[in-house]
Amino acid sequence: MSSWNSKCWLDAFGRQCRSIKIVAAICVLIGANIASLQAAKKDPAADAAKPNIVFILADDMGYGDVAHAGGLAATPHIDRLRAEGMRFTNGHTTSSVCTPTRYGILTGRYNWRSPLKRSVLFGLDTPLIPSSRATVASFLHDRGYRTGVVGKWHLGLGWQKLPNGEKRESASGPTKGGGWDIDYNQKVEGGPTALGFDSSFIIPASLDMFPYVYLQDDRPVEPATVTKAFHRAGPAAKSFEAVNCLRDFAAESRRFIARDSEKKQPFFLYLPLTSPHTPIVPSPAWQGKSKLGPYGDFVMETDWVVGQVLEELDKQGLADNTLVIFTTDNGCSPAAKIPDLVKKGHYPNAHWRGHKADIFEGGHRVPFLARWPGHVKPGSEYGQLVCSVDLFATAAEILGEAEAVGPAAAEDSFSFLSALEGDRAKTRESLIHHSIAGQFAISRGKWKLCLCPGSGGWSEPRPAQAVKDKSLPPVQLFDLDSDPSETTNLVDQHPDVVAGLVEELATAIAHGRTTAGPKQANDGWPKTFAGRVLAAYPQLEEK
Repeated sequence: MSSWNSKCWLDAFGRQCRSIKIVAAICVLIGANIASLQAAKKDPAADAAKPNIVFILADDMGYGDVAHAGGLAATPHIDRLRAEGMRFTNGHTTSSVCTPTRYGILTGRYNWRSPLKRSVLFGLDTPLIPSSRATVASFLHDRGYRTGVVGKWHLGLGWQKLPNGEKRESASGPTKGGGWDIDYNQKVEGGPTALGFDSSFIIPASLDMFPYVYLQDDRPVEPATVTKAFHRAGPAAKSFEAVNCLRDFAAESRRFIARDSEKKQPFFLYLPLTSPHTPIVPSPAWQGKSKLGPYGDFVMETDWVVGQVLEELDKQGLADNTLVIFTTDNGCSPAAKIPDLVKKGHYPNAHWRGHKADIFEGGHRVPFLARWPGHVKPGSEYGQLVCSVDLFATAAEILGEAEAVGPAAAEDSFSFLSALEGDRAKTRESLIHHSIAGQFAISRGKWKLCLCPGSGGWSEPRPAQAVKDKSLPPVQLFDLDSDPSETTNLVDQHPDVVAGLVEELATAIAHGRTTAGPKQANDGWPKTFAGRVLAAYPQLEEK
């Protein structure tokens, strides 16, 4: 090889080596950046910046039951949330009864889109939410949150049956109720851990629905071996007593908050309480504390649980980075003996018409409070529409992950983060309400249209009688600004308003969502409109 060729070869070789070094250096830098990004995803400091979220849901507590709204039972801890946070004066649930509201909270979807078109589930019913559906718990879990539920589930469970059709009998006393064919030593399917919760401590349904057992992480803590009755007689664990539930839920909530707090992993705690729903059973420590009798005492004990949560957040130094939301699942129930409370000067549903189960405001306009230090102005108030179904979208926007919510998730959830941060603009333009009988209403601005001639629930006129009463118009239009008690039906004076709201409701049903996005399927059309309503507004019929 000539000296010239040798030199060229060596120069070329040198350039190649230098190129290889450059490429290698670039690879190292890329690898370092990837590693850095991966480390950032696992960085505890990044998780620490995410707020904890605590969602407390009382059961059958009305708008006027809390002291800051005029209630005569002391509620200092709920009032503390109001003083240190924001009060939503136009806060609602999607339904005026238990199960549907809970469905909306967890899924961000209107309850009437589910297979449950009216009424509620019972303790032995199968799961309402399929494991394939995203929930606010699964969404937060996938983003590094530790998720837990403590309290009343009431969304159905997949109980395991005893083999060969076997049925057991009560270990003592009579055998009453259903559920004696269940193996209470087996884990249930379709429960909280199938829907995004890392841990759970629950009762199956309302405290007056058997079986009366606690389940921890989807497994009964103690088998149901005896008959007990907290209104409905049925299988119960020997040690289970309704009077102990609030104390046990408070203790479990505190344990969940304190668990691994030094790791700075953000958490989501969903705390659906059993009170002051029936059975109205304040514990001995609270009996006689109010001037309202057992119901008032139970409201006070419910408030105490809220105080236990706030105390644990303070103890762990977590209060400043925790969004606490308190609301209820529907208005006060007539089981509280509302007329007797009113005689004492206590108006559990304030000046709103109706109560639990109704389409009227008393059925679904509820206490709604949020505290988030550094974000929510203490003592602030927001008067535009907001709903418990909005939790999903709000959590997603807080994390900057609104775009990550899939097209088939949170179809009716609108974020109220802007309201929390002081923006007076509307977070949602309208809201659809639902009663125990499956009757609909829709609110927009000052207008509310009830697509039924009566209450849709338990107050007069009840659905069965109302549809037969030809003196009642098939629908009711109310101006809530001038007539908050819904006394004057303006349907004849504003046909254009009625037509617009009917069309909006029909579109919302047919499109499968009210948020922006592709059309989705409902789990069946809600065939709960009265014949008179469909005759007047055929667009509400299934297409």
